[in-house]
Amino acid sequence: MLTPKRLITEVREIQKEQKKQKENNETPNFLLKPESSNIYRWKAIIAGPEETPFYHKYYRVDIRCPETYPMKPPTVRFVTPIFHPNIHFKTGEVCLDILKTDWSPAWDIMAICRAVHLLLRHPEPSSPLNCFAGNILRSNDHVAYNSMGKMYAEIYGYNSFEEAERK
Repeated sequence: MLTPKRLITEVREIQKEQKKQKENNETPNFLLKPESSNIYRWKAIIAGPEETPFYHKYYRVDIRCPETYPMKPPTVRFVTPIFHPNIHFKTGEVCLDILKTDWSPAWDIMAICRAVHLLLRHPEPSSPLNCFAGNILRSNDHVAYNSMGKMYAEIYGYNSFEEAERK
């Protein structure tokens, strides 16, 4: 079975990347690690990108790899509620093409986290899971979108990686 070996390799790559960021005093866009008892389940904490309503807030994300990974994509869900057109507010489901139609075994879990972080900065309102957020953006009401996003970030977002990790 290919999956465990692939996931173990990914753990090593992530640890190297996070160690390098720490040594260079870089603030990471996300922290990522597998559950201690199950390499198929991962926990990510994604930092809200600058110039978004999510900035200075942190979001817990659950990643579950099927036994057929990397041939099939993982399931990615926000545990922390977030107001974003491509993230279902109640279920946390993420609408991202690389997790569905554009999946390739060349993608890895770190790349998925980078893509989710980028999605927070660049929402795609034409394929919403949160229709309210999508409609606001499609009507070009960025003030309303940013206000709603910031309000929900204040209510649900965590104030640090450490706080999100403890929950």
